[in-house]
Amino acid sequence: MKRSNSLRRPIVVAYLLFALISSAFFAIIAGIAVEGIETRLVDERLEDVAMWASPRYAGKLPVEMPAGMSFHHGADIPLSLRNLPPGVQEKTVDGVDLHLLVGQDENGDYVVVDHDSEYEKIELVVYSLFALGFLGFLGCSAVLGTFVANRIIVPIMQLAGAVEQRKPDLPLQERKDELGLLARSFAGHTGELTRFLDRERFFTGDVSHELRTPLTVISGAAEVLMAQTRDQPQLHAPAERIYRAAREAAESVSVLLRLARSPEVLEWASLSAAAMAQDEVARYQHLVAGRPLILDYLGGEDFAVRAPRELLVAAIGNLIRNACQYTERGAVRVSLGAQSIIVEDTGPGLPPAALAALRNEPMPAEARGSSGTGLGLALVQRISAYLGADLQVSEGADGGTRFELRFRELLTKS
Repeated sequence: MKRSNSLRRPIVVAYLLFALISSAFFAIIAGIAVEGIETRLVDERLEDVAMWASPRYAGKLPVEMPAGMSFHHGADIPLSLRNLPPGVQEKTVDGVDLHLLVGQDENGDYVVVDHDSEYEKIELVVYSLFALGFLGFLGCSAVLGTFVANRIIVPIMQLAGAVEQRKPDLPLQERKDELGLLARSFAGHTGELTRFLDRERFFTGDVSHELRTPLTVISGAAEVLMAQTRDQPQLHAPAERIYRAAREAAESVSVLLRLARSPEVLEWASLSAAAMAQDEVARYQHLVAGRPLILDYLGGEDFAVRAPRELLVAAIGNLIRNACQYTERGAVRVSLGAQSIIVEDTGPGLPPAALAALRNEPMPAEARGSSGTGLGLALVQRISAYLGADLQVSEGADGGTRFELRFRELLTKS
């Protein structure tokens, strides 16, 4: 799984968003508090000094100011502090930051100056501490989010890996939390699927074994009849049809037996797609003999397919045989595409039920009870899945049906 698609990311992002929103909330509160403290410590202090100094100045009494503060009235106001709007304000004079209270009494204008206020520095330190706290909070949230995400994701990845590797004993089943419940559910469902697949595999193998003997007997009897009726065409033709049908059924049984086995048991070989297609086209020429139908191989760029030979032969052969059987006239054409083998016919096309079954779509309501795909196409579907290929069906260029057996290189067996 790509890291960008992991659940870790949204979990960590959620923690960071929580930290960011929380920090912004506390920053607003801190800013309001700092500004309130400034008003209390600086602005109100200047007002208190003005209220004390102004009547003393009017009464010709000495105005002794606290250290770092000064009171100027009328002509005593420095030129740089004259003509300022009334109220508390800040001004920089000769590189020095001053807090000023500009006011007016019955004797004229006055200015109270705080020269030695350290509040700006204190304010800078406070905001710097807030910034450091914000960054630290974000860092701790990222670490905590990563820790929590790992505590959640790592067990899930272990469980997914065990399921993917088909381990009989899944981890985390002993846990009492939701992960334990999930693990036990997976274990129960996986066990049920395994038992079902085993039953299906054993049933397919048993039925195939049971059918091989009678099919062998039928083939042998048909061969005897064919040999004894060579000079009797009315008997030889039916015997030949019986023999051919028995051989095709025996081949289907052999394919079912191979599909019932594990892929590791079969012998995989690198096969030429062109050679396999040409051989199958030549093999089924008898199906179009004496009919207004052409079975032709159109060629294409050859490529190698790694697969059990019997299964690939069965897949191509069933597609060709099915097309020849259901096409009355016209042509059945076999060609090669990009990593694919194409069989296209000019027949009437597949019924809706067959198309729905091949495309793994819901059965159309109007197609209930109609014919299905038949054993041939069903075998091709199973072989495609077994080989890691895709069976695609569409309408042909001249009507009819177009089958494309596309091989996925990443799923090629070695």
